[in-house]
Amino acid sequence: MASTAAGKQRIPKVAKVKNKAPAEVQITAEQLLREAKERELELLPPPPKQKITDKEELNDYKLKKRKGFEDNIRKNRTVISNWIKYAQWEESLQEVQRARSIYERALDVDHRNIALWLKYAELEMKSRQVNHARNIWDRAITILPRVNQFWYKYTYMEEMLGNVAGCRQVFERWMQWEPEEQAWHSYINFELRYKEVDKARSIYERYILYLHQCMIENVKNWVKFARFEERHGYIAHSRRVYERAVEFFGEDYVDENLYVAFARFEETQKEFERVRVIYKYALDRIPKSQAQELFKNYTVFEKRFGDRRGIEDVIVNKRRFQYEEEVKANPHNYDAWFDYLRLLESDADPDTVREVYERAIANVPPTQEKRHWRRYIYLWINYALYEELEVKDAERTRQVYQACLDLIPHKKFTFAKMWLLFAQFEIRQKNLQGARKVMGTAIGKCPKNKLLKGYIELELQLREFDRCRKLYEKYLEFGPENCTTWIKFAELESILGDTERARAIYELAIGQPRLDMPEVLWKSYIDFEIEQEEYDNTRNLYKRLLQRTQHVKVWLSFAKFELSVDSTERVQKSRQVYEDANRSLRNCEEKEERLMMLEAWREFENQFGSAQNQERVRKLLPEKVKKRRKITAEDGSEAGWEEYYDYIFPEDSANQPNLKLLAMAKMWKKQQVVPEETEEEEEEEENGAGESAGEREERRRETPSESSSSSSSSEEEEREEREEREERKQREESEEGEDRGERGSSTGEEEERREKERKTDDTERDERAEEKGETQKIPNEPQNERKEETYDDRDDSGESSSSSSSDSDSD
Repeated sequence: MASTAAGKQRIPKVAKVKNKAPAEVQITAEQLLREAKERELELLPPPPKQKITDKEELNDYKLKKRKGFEDNIRKNRTVISNWIKYAQWEESLQEVQRARSIYERALDVDHRNIALWLKYAELEMKSRQVNHARNIWDRAITILPRVNQFWYKYTYMEEMLGNVAGCRQVFERWMQWEPEEQAWHSYINFELRYKEVDKARSIYERYILYLHQCMIENVKNWVKFARFEERHGYIAHSRRVYERAVEFFGEDYVDENLYVAFARFEETQKEFERVRVIYKYALDRIPKSQAQELFKNYTVFEKRFGDRRGIEDVIVNKRRFQYEEEVKANPHNYDAWFDYLRLLESDADPDTVREVYERAIANVPPTQEKRHWRRYIYLWINYALYEELEVKDAERTRQVYQACLDLIPHKKFTFAKMWLLFAQFEIRQKNLQGARKVMGTAIGKCPKNKLLKGYIELELQLREFDRCRKLYEKYLEFGPENCTTWIKFAELESILGDTERARAIYELAIGQPRLDMPEVLWKSYIDFEIEQEEYDNTRNLYKRLLQRTQHVKVWLSFAKFELSVDSTERVQKSRQVYEDANRSLRNCEEKEERLMMLEAWREFENQFGSAQNQERVRKLLPEKVKKRRKITAEDGSEAGWEEYYDYIFPEDSANQPNLKLLAMAKMWKKQQVVPEETEEEEEEEENGAGESAGEREERRRETPSESSSSSSSSEEEEREEREEREERKQREESEEGEDRGERGSSTGEEEERREKERKTDDTERDERAEEKGETQKIPNEPQNERKEETYDDRDDSGESSSSSSSDSDSD
């Protein structure tokens, strides 16, 4: 380090890095290693080859190599690969004794190394030292008897040497250790190669016995044994093996593969009945989920060798097993029970079907709620119908119905269908008293509309009308609001010819305070009176009905009735009904109903009325106007605007004249009359000096006539001005459609303001009339004329006066 003159050390300057950003190209350690590999920087050149020319060099080479091997072994004795390399190097130099010595030394280190024994034995076999090799194999299988590779190599060597007895002796020693399956099959195949079938059979027997003792459930070995017997022509022995296998496995452990193999064996022997029996036996004992392959093979067999009946049996059995699995998984799956029972009813004996029905109905719904019983109750119904129709057992059918009715909790709910079916069954059995007893019990325990209605229909079929009357009375006591019951009761009396009784029933019915369908009841009563041609009663009924309701359909029906009556005044009466309907519906909020009535009236006048009546009805038709209104959400906030169509009727608009417009017209008239009077007075003053008193009086007498003529002209000008304003407002109406809808929301406030303005204008008009000594009252006829003119103007322009009045008010 440099030092300054003062003796202080000088610190060297460190280079400053200006750019500390990462480099664009990053180099990793992996890339460095890859580049070093590609450039071969660390590879060393191979050592030079040494050529040995004489024995001394060879001995030196051997000494050097042995010393290296010994050094490696000395460093790590447990590395067996060093021993094997050392022994193989000695073997390559034909030094068998040295190689054998090395292997022995290695076995002293690790005698359980399998590779070491195999290499040692291969050395002896390559050197054709058979006895040495046998000695090594004996030592190996004695020390490691569970290593199958030693046994396979040993037996293979003996068989290759042609020592069959020695090979068999080795297999026998191996079998004493009870090896795995492949060892037994190797022994069997060895015997078969030398045509020793009996010995192979005995080996199979020993192996099967060994499996039986060890309780090893392996179907494959039994099948192999049976096929071995079949392949060598011993059919009886093969069948016996299959039978022994079935007995061995029993019903605890049943495999479909065993039965499939057994059935195929019998099929090859043309024993089709035995095949069918085997399949059925297996299907009865094997779980359905594990018998898919069995079903498939059975179906194929029946298609090939069976008849149509057999094929159907196979399919039925397959479906039956599927349904069994479904109902076991969920006993309350009533749809699965229905399908299962339908399958059995098509092809099964009654006892089997009854058994399944009993199993099905035993699954009672867990809760007493009717919705859970709706599907369950059909099991009982089907059970009863099966006993009655298929088995023809009436007594058992009666027991089924009775058991079902005892099971249902009638205090909470009931099923009218069951009571009715039970009663109908008793009638089919010609037990009328029993049927009535059943229905009486049903009505007493749990009266229902369906039960009462079914009982009445039953008595009607039996033509017991007195009983029907009593039942109807009970029915009406139970449900007086049921209009259908009143109508049916009245129709019964009408059919029996008791008109007064039927009319009395109708009168009682319409007098009830609460009815479920009153419009149907009134219509039935009216139709009854029309059928009896009691037109006055019908009119009274219509009037009574209109006192209760002002529905448009009632008016239309009344008008059609009047038109249908055969009389000379039917058109006038029908027109009168339409007029009354129009007056009545004028205050109706539902404008569509009023429009419906007017359209029906127009059709009536087009068919029966004159041109004047048609024009009159046409003028009553409303105008369709599109409007806007605010939409209010559920929380009270504004949700925007919506468009809707409204109907403006001429009569409604005529009842609200445009008073403001008339007031403005009258003000204009007064403004026109006052200047004329002032001019006349000025002229009189100028000419007063030269005129006589008689002339002045004469001119004063002529003044009223002139004023009347001027008033008539002012009225004409007022009318013309009003027409011009209406036309101008009609042109602006299309542009102000949206503003008109917005003004509709504040109609109440504007109406109050307009009413105040009208009152003010009327007051001013009366005061001025009193001051001038003139009568400004508007007679009825001119008002009517103005109304009619406004009405005609509306018709010509297609706009209502109410819309023009609102527009004028806005101006």
